[in-house]
Order: sequence, then C-alpha cells, then structure tokens
Amino acid sequence: MNALIGLSIQLYGMRQQILDLLGEHIQLTLTAVALAVVVGVPLGILISHYARLSHPVLGLANIIQAIPSMALLGFAIPLLGIGVLPSVLAVSLYALLPIIKNTYTGLSHIDRSTLEAAAGIGMTPPQILLRVKLPMALPMIMSGVRISAVNSVGLMTMAAYVGAGGLGFLVYSGIRTLNNAQTLAGAIPACLLALFVDRFFGLIEKIITPISFDLSVSTNVAQVRRRRKRQVIAFFCIILAVLMLFVTSLAVSNKKADIVIASKDYTEQVILGHLVADVIEGNTDLTVKREVALGGSHICFTAMTSGEVDGYVEYSGTMFTNLLGHDPISDKQQVYDTIYEELLEQYDVTALPMMNYNNTFTLAVTPETAEEYDLTTLSDLAAVSDRFILGAELEFFNRQDGLVGLRSTYGMNFREELGVVGSNRYTALETGSCDVINAYSTDGLLKKFGLVCLEDDKNFFVPYFATPMFRTETLERYPQIVPYIQALGEAVSEEIMIDLNYQVDELQMDPEEVARNFVLEKGLVPDTYGS
Repeated sequence: MNALIGLSIQLYGMRQQILDLLGEHIQLTLTAVALAVVVGVPLGILISHYARLSHPVLGLANIIQAIPSMALLGFAIPLLGIGVLPSVLAVSLYALLPIIKNTYTGLSHIDRSTLEAAAGIGMTPPQILLRVKLPMALPMIMSGVRISAVNSVGLMTMAAYVGAGGLGFLVYSGIRTLNNAQTLAGAIPACLLALFVDRFFGLIEKIITPISFDLSVSTNVAQVRRRRKRQVIAFFCIILAVLMLFVTSLAVSNKKADIVIASKDYTEQVILGHLVADVIEGNTDLTVKREVALGGSHICFTAMTSGEVDGYVEYSGTMFTNLLGHDPISDKQQVYDTIYEELLEQYDVTALPMMNYNNTFTLAVTPETAEEYDLTTLSDLAAVSDRFILGAELEFFNRQDGLVGLRSTYGMNFREELGVVGSNRYTALETGSCDVINAYSTDGLLKKFGLVCLEDDKNFFVPYFATPMFRTETLERYPQIVPYIQALGEAVSEEIMIDLNYQVDELQMDPEEVARNFVLEKGLVPDTYGS
C-alpha cells in the first residue's frame, strides 16, 4: 500500500511532463495514421479494381509489417535525419496493412446484385464507387483504420529513440535507470491513450455506418437518428479538443532554439547533455534545445553531421575506433589528435579539449564470482570465459574496441552471449541470467550493486575521455560558448561523474536536476540561473 501511495505521489509530481509528452504522442500518432489512410485507402481501392495487383501490394505490405521496427527506423535515419519525420514515416508504414486489406475486402465483398442494380439505373463506374461501394464498405475500412490507430499508439513509443518525443521518452528513461515509476509514467498513459483511441475510432465507425445497417428489431429510424446526433456531437467535441492541443503544441514547437545539444541514451550521457546545455544557457543569452537520450553513437553523430543537432559529448575511444574505424591504441593524446584532425577534415566537426575524466570500458562480475574463480584481471576471466554467460549492450558485441577486440587480444570465448539493453544488464547479473557484463568505469550502478571491475592487464581498451564535439559552423557562429564548455570539462573528475550517475541510478533523482545542482555548486553558472 505504501509503495502504491509513493508511486502515486511520484506520478503526480511528473504530471506536467506527462501531459506535455502525451500531447506530443497524440500528434505523432494522428499524423502517422492520417498519412497511412491517405496512402492505404487509395491503394485498397486500386487493387479492388485491378485484382492482379492485390497479391503484390498486400505481399509488400506484409513484408513491411515483418521488418523489425528499430531496423526500419535505422534505415530511415540516414535518409531523413532524426526527429518527427522518420518516426511518423516508420509508424505509418506499419499502419498500412490493416487499412489496405480492409479497404480491399470491404469493396470486394459487396453483393453483385447491388452493383448490377446500380449499373442498371444508369450509374457510371465512378458514381458506383462513390455512392454505393464506399458507403457500404466504410464500416470495414474504419475497422482497419481503428486497428492501425491502436497499434500506432504503442509503436510510436520508439519515436523517443530519435528525439521525436512522446511517451516513449519516459518508458525508455525508466528502463535505462531502473526507475519503475518513470517507466509507468510513460506506460500507463500510453495504455489509456490506446483505449481512448479504440473508443474514438469505434465512435467514428458507428457514425459513418449507413442507418439501414444499424437497424434491428428493437429500434427504429427515429431512435437511430437521435443516437447518431449525440455521437456526432461527441465526435466534434473530441476533434475540437485535439485541434486545440495541436495549436498549443505547434505554438511552442515553432520557437526555434539557437543551439541543439544531443546525448546518447544512457544515464551519464543524459547528465552530460544537460551539463553542456546548462553552462551555455546560464552564461549566454542563447536558447538551447535538449535532445537527450537520442540514441547510440551512430545516431548522435549522424544527427550532428547532418545538421539536426549542433553538438554532443562523445568519448575519444569510441570516436577513434567505432566511428572513424581505427585499430585500438592506448596513447590518449594520439587518439585525440587523430580524431581532431579527421573530424575537422572529413566532417567539418570540431573536437573541443577532452574533459578531465576517462570513462573506459570494463567487464564486471559479482564479488561471489570473483572470489570463486579468483578473478582480478581480464586474463583471469579469459581463462575460464567458456564457463560464463556474457550480458552486454548490443553495440558492444560488434565494436573493435568491444567484444571483437577482446576475442583477438585475450582469446575470450563465452559460453553464451546475451544482448541486454542499458541498465537491464545489471539486473540480469543480479538475477543470475548472466555471469559477466560490460560496464563503464564511471557507472553509478557499479557502486549500487557492489560489483568487481576486472583490470585490463593488457591495456586493450582505448582511452575514453569525454570530449565535447560541435559542428564547426556552430562554434564560428557562437564562439562565446567555448570557454564555458572547457571550464565544465576541467570541473568534472571521474569521482564526480560516478557520484552524479549514482544520484540518478540509485537515488532516482532527475538527471536535469542533478546537472543543475552541480553547475550551481561549482560556480559554473550564475547563482540566479534556473530561479
């Protein structure tokens, strides 16, 4: 009971954020469904008229439905960038199949005698379509739209992965930080929205159903007309409320920020994104948009080079090996000099001086496992790796500075390899689902779970110094931000970063609040900032 009361208090405290993200989610979903209707209904009409096209069109729609959602989103990002466009396009593609199929089915199963009668009184084919076929098929068509709309509410949570907002931001943020309240703050409104959308489109389905279809033994035309009138009034009230929400949200979103700061999708990166945004906002008159938890390294880097965002904090080793494709080396200055030169030359991106801490990769085990197998180094682990299950982030498996390089350098060969998203790998280790996890040396959860980090005795891992990276064009336009970002880099040590991560991961504090408190405490912004 106390837990339920505590959860209710937390959700109430987040009510404004929930409402804002709910508004974004509704906009994104309705836009995707509208696009699917505009494309799907004409396609359904086309294949009902030309039956030979039905198999290839429906087959293609089925293939699209079978593509994993994140894969489809990944294909869209290089072409469309980040934000609303790839999210809406991906969800609308998934929404096509029920709409096309139901339109085709509804139009193809109209009684032939009805169509012959229409032709017999002199109706032309377009008149038969508009005045006979479509009105009779509308209930079936709306049933498909209804299914697509409800499915789209759930699918649209993936929009948070590419900075489009919506309730997925709370869901993924909660999963990433093991914050159940935050996860529920996104999941519960999404479920309620799906139920509302189902009822709303069910109402439309009833309104457009011909009265002759709605009569039964116990009703008459007058009763049906009165019920329709009430349904129409309810429908237009809902439409008016949604339009007001659209207008309000558009008025807010049209305020363009001077600088867009992004971050990758885990705790430390979200904190870094807020820290950089805070020192810019607090010391200049520039406005900053925060695209935190945008995605992995490739998504953030692509967004920056395409001009969708102006900058984010990357790690020197990640940029050196994973994004620029070099073999791992241990000289931190050589790593920085290389990425500075190549980023400027190839992408017109400037790497600012490295921050004052190294967040290197590590492999971690429980104290019990370390004691049982006498593990202190990665070489010790390699000798018995065939007995263990590795739980790691998906990105770690394919990186030269990750498992690929560990295999060649240490000869590691795990019994099984499990891909686990974000902070869930700590839970997997605690519950015994895996024996070893990949981690970052500044993870707050290492402190929370009391894990043992194994020493990289062959110096395999590249230096991973946090390095702010900006489009050169942005720094030329706003050179005043550079000293403040450099001052931030000098103020953050490894111990401080561990503590900031711990405040979010264990104490369940908001990353933006943690960042704000730090910059104020260290005097990196005026005392009046945020008040």
